[in-house]
Amino acid sequence: MNIIIERAALLRSLGHVQSVVERRNTIPILSNVLLRASDGELSLAATDMDLEIVETVPATVTRSGGTTAPAHTLYDIVRKLPDGSQVELDIGGPNGGGDGTILTLRAGRSQFKLSCLPVDDFPQLSGGDLPHRFDLTAGDLRALVDRTRFAISTEETRYYLNGIYLHAAKAKAGGAELPVLRAVATDGHRLARVEMPLPEGAAGIPGVIVPRKTVNEIRKLIDEAADRIELSLSDNKIRFAFDSVVVTSKLIDGTFPDYERVIPVGNDKTMEVDAKLFAAAVDRVATISTEKSRAVKLSLTRGTLTLSATSPEAGSATEELEVNYQEGPLEIGFNSRYLLDITQQIEGEGARFSLADAASPTIVRDVADATALYVLMPMRV
Repeated sequence: MNIIIERAALLRSLGHVQSVVERRNTIPILSNVLLRASDGELSLAATDMDLEIVETVPATVTRSGGTTAPAHTLYDIVRKLPDGSQVELDIGGPNGGGDGTILTLRAGRSQFKLSCLPVDDFPQLSGGDLPHRFDLTAGDLRALVDRTRFAISTEETRYYLNGIYLHAAKAKAGGAELPVLRAVATDGHRLARVEMPLPEGAAGIPGVIVPRKTVNEIRKLIDEAADRIELSLSDNKIRFAFDSVVVTSKLIDGTFPDYERVIPVGNDKTMEVDAKLFAAAVDRVATISTEKSRAVKLSLTRGTLTLSATSPEAGSATEELEVNYQEGPLEIGFNSRYLLDITQQIEGEGARFSLADAASPTIVRDVADATALYVLMPMRV
């Protein structure tokens, strides 16, 4: 294999794929990036056996071929090369001389030699049939991810909560039921549910749990994506294809809990508040709360919300806000971090809280947007 490629193009693609590679690997080949060159293109691939990213980038190919090189080392070398430099990647073999185990990288007066492992050892994840296919815009996928991923559980024992549950559902709207694509995440303390009209081709999809690492990698990549993203999925794999990138991931093999059961239906007390003013006030008052509980108390009376926090070490804090609340007095406590995570998802001016009592879950919605719903469990304060 012998190619010449612009440093910026190689760096961008290496940056995308090498982030999948774990820093510590017991299997040596998983520390490497697979490089294949042919027909004026260089293909780069990396995998951790559960997630694979493949990206194709234009290159001047003088000799086709392939190899695998240490991903993080190669990325660090290219990152430190001067801007605008042309990078030559050369690996000998039966036709190019040498035994094919050393990759030579040249740029200007710099030369590096890297040990390679055989291409045949590199695991392939992207095979297999994925029968369900539909398209999403980059904006829609960003919205589904951004408004739910904060609620993904990090508790490894409840592995089935370590991702976003994506499925087709029916949403009630003015007496009718509309088909929607729904994304749900929960860690047992809070729940995020976001929906959008069901894309064409998504009607028969199985309910799947997309792992947290895959969600995070996709979110980084789609910032630079063109508008259309093709999703393909089966019962155990999902693939995202856009521009010159293909991301294939295994799905979490588990059953997502019946989240509808934890969404309360009888919450009869409503508070509406300016979301940004509320978030800023919670953040200020929470400065006093203890690091462990991060508890903030909400005390509601007609037209007024008083936020308060106390800690034995730091003292106490209170702040009053004007709110639209016409019910009887109510006191309820929340984890301030969870409260802020939810209010940060509200893009409109107003947040609507539907409350029942101090011990029951509370529903939070964006006044201007009915597609997202958040549930927050209270805590004793």
